[in-house]
Amino acid sequence: MTTRDARAPGLAALAGLVADETRAVCLLALLDGRAWTAGELARHAGVAASTLSEHLGKLVAGGLLAEERQGRHRYVRLADTRVAQLVEDLAAQVAPDPAHRPRTLRASNAGSAMARARTCYDHLAGRLGIVLTDALTTRGLLSAAGLPEGSGPPRRRTSRERATGFVLTEAGLGWFEGSGIALDRGTRRPLARACLDWTERRPHLAGAAGAALCRHVLDAGWCVRIGSERAVKVTAKGERALTELLGIELETLR
Repeated sequence: MTTRDARAPGLAALAGLVADETRAVCLLALLDGRAWTAGELARHAGVAASTLSEHLGKLVAGGLLAEERQGRHRYVRLADTRVAQLVEDLAAQVAPDPAHRPRTLRASNAGSAMARARTCYDHLAGRLGIVLTDALTTRGLLSAAGLPEGSGPPRRRTSRERATGFVLTEAGLGWFEGSGIALDRGTRRPLARACLDWTERRPHLAGAAGAALCRHVLDAGWCVRIGSERAVKVTAKGERALTELLGIELETLR
């Protein structure tokens, strides 16, 4: 007699939650790392508020979203970084639907801006994310798990680190500290993780280090958010700082 895996019901329930297109639209929108009101998500998804409320209830009950109420407004956000990682990883496996390609110049420009530089929940993605990841790797500050670390003495990796795809080297840890970029090392979240970029089709840096770098470039004014999507733009100040810190060529940032 075959014993059924006890995880099967939970996996089936999770798959059912993301199988609906309206709920998928909401999850992808919330990858910007911010909290949205139910009304904003309803307009974004193109559905009635009552319909959207039903979907949000299921996502909250399923543990994918967290909600907060302020007065008459209901705000929702992704429950945690694990949910963001799940949505990112699933979305990266799916090619954009040709039927939804930009039909206007405005939509095309917005898509190009997202491809150049954007936030992916709490880290940087698009061409900018890849450029930064490559620069960190070239300088021996970041390495692919299981490969030589590039510079400095080797650091013993845990099995958890090896599973994340990227590892910060000792030189990398020193670089973050020396650059004034605070790393949150008090959680179980991996310091570095590879996240497959859906536009570049290559992994960019995520994890605590990716989040710290993203937070720093925004707080320092090296990047600014543009438009209503997740797109960001490198400022002149950011170009100078990233060139100085990582030797990045200016044309790769534009």
